[in-house]
Amino acid sequence: MTELPNRLLKISACAAALLAMVGCGDGSGSQKAREGVWAAGSSTVFPFVTRVAETYGRLNDIGGQPRVEALGTGGGIQAFCSGIGPSTPDIANASRQMKASEFDRCVANGVTDIVELKVGYDGIVVATARTGATLNLRLQDFYLGLGKQVPDASGKFIANPATRWNEVNPALPNQRIQVYGPPPTSGTRDAFLELGMAPGGERIAAVAALKGDKERFEALTHTIREDQLWIDTGENDNAIVQTLTRTPGSLGVFGFSFLEQNMDTVKAETIDGVAPSVEAIANGSYPLARSLYIYVKKQHIGVTPGLHEFIMEFMSDGAAGRGGYLQDRGLIPLMPDELAAERTKATNLTGMSRPQ
Repeated sequence: MTELPNRLLKISACAAALLAMVGCGDGSGSQKAREGVWAAGSSTVFPFVTRVAETYGRLNDIGGQPRVEALGTGGGIQAFCSGIGPSTPDIANASRQMKASEFDRCVANGVTDIVELKVGYDGIVVATARTGATLNLRLQDFYLGLGKQVPDASGKFIANPATRWNEVNPALPNQRIQVYGPPPTSGTRDAFLELGMAPGGERIAAVAALKGDKERFEALTHTIREDQLWIDTGENDNAIVQTLTRTPGSLGVFGFSFLEQNMDTVKAETIDGVAPSVEAIANGSYPLARSLYIYVKKQHIGVTPGLHEFIMEFMSDGAAGRGGYLQDRGLIPLMPDELAAERTKATNLTGMSRPQ
């Protein structure tokens, strides 16, 4: 058989890429290629991606208007990892890093080239209405107040009996434990468990003694009580903020950017004596500081119109840099050298390795 001319080979490759986008998803081959960039995931990252989408839409005529959805980090990554093609997002927004199990699911479904980009920082705040009592919380107060099982005086683990904060810590007020927070699909919830509950558990001798048994330790420190003293409130952090003003004495767990937007109605509690601030989150002194990410499906680059241009706008100094428009929206920027490194990854579309 004679070899195809180079031009025909290029056309054939482009056709194959287009067919992959059109045919993947439900296997019917009836889907049409999508015009606009589609990003889905974290409610914390949602306002930042939305702001980039607005700017991108004004400055570019490549593809349609970007689509941004708040599904929670877990929900966004699940949709992202479900396959390639127009029925799946191009970008997953995440308020934590992708887990190894999620990466494996991506690979199993054909999503084999993923670019991980750290876009900035955020802090998880524990807040109350401005009219509420001030709680100076310690990390161990989270585990002792919200863990499903806690040790009794003999070191035996029992169902959490505490119903008031002063039972957890005598220095706290005689106030009912009532905390509104994100559901299990949320990256904010995952980060709260990793940064608040687990380190708090380590300060309790009976829990710390189990660190060698990773499965048992994580079961204790990553399981929140289910007796309605912690109330899941969906993926909308604004809904938690509004609930605090209607429920005196309650606490809410949400991202720092939402605190900044609602300082007239809610206030943040200190954690280990440190109040959340841009400086404390950026330098890591605030215990519940975290990084924010987007994950890009490299197999959609060159197929979804404008996808590479969109992520380059996101990683630009004017957007994610210090003094950029995302800082005005509440994002805590990366240090300049960090942002430069992430921008290089975005430029070169450097693929990520499997998380450990």
